[in-house]
Amino acid sequence: MFARLSGILIEKSVTQCVVDVHGAGYRICVPLSTFYELPEMGQPVVIHVHTHVREDAIHLFGFHTPEEKEVFQMMISVSGIGPKLAVNILSGINAGELLRAITGEDLKRLTGIPGIGKKTAERMILELKEKAAKLGTATAAAGDMASPSGEQVKDDALSALVNLGYKGAAVKEVVERIVREAPSVPSLDQLLKQALRVLGT
Repeated sequence: MFARLSGILIEKSVTQCVVDVHGAGYRICVPLSTFYELPEMGQPVVIHVHTHVREDAIHLFGFHTPEEKEVFQMMISVSGIGPKLAVNILSGINAGELLRAITGEDLKRLTGIPGIGKKTAERMILELKEKAAKLGTATAAAGDMASPSGEQVKDDALSALVNLGYKGAAVKEVVERIVREAPSVPSLDQLLKQALRVLGT
């Protein structure tokens, strides 16, 4: 089982990356919070990994911090929440805020995350409240700025948000409004963070 990978980043996107470890390339599914922290391609990277084994496949899920990985593993212990949904959840809300929403029994915030209905949110609160309280505020929000520009930024943001489960028309309206009102062209992670904040309210 892989728990941590250290190597050279050779590919990255808003949903996954590939790390070269001594000539072997490992494809890792990542949440947006980890994508924000990835270095430029060709640079060294360390990713904390959860190895998910099924009968027909082995999937790697990667995180920037051990705390974020711990929150992910906490979520997949809930019936009905698989690793892909857990990654999507961490793309729609940072780990610290998720812990606060669970401990505070904030159904409105939890059901605002794509893929989380009322029953799943209630189950998360019931099953995870005690664990979330123990984790506390150990997990911080991630996110330094990247610097792509122009129409590509808008297209990448739209694609990422639609992949996370948000409706295309609503996403397009929010993204275009943010870009229009920004004093300068926002970076991809700035745009995604602002859009997720608006869409989650």
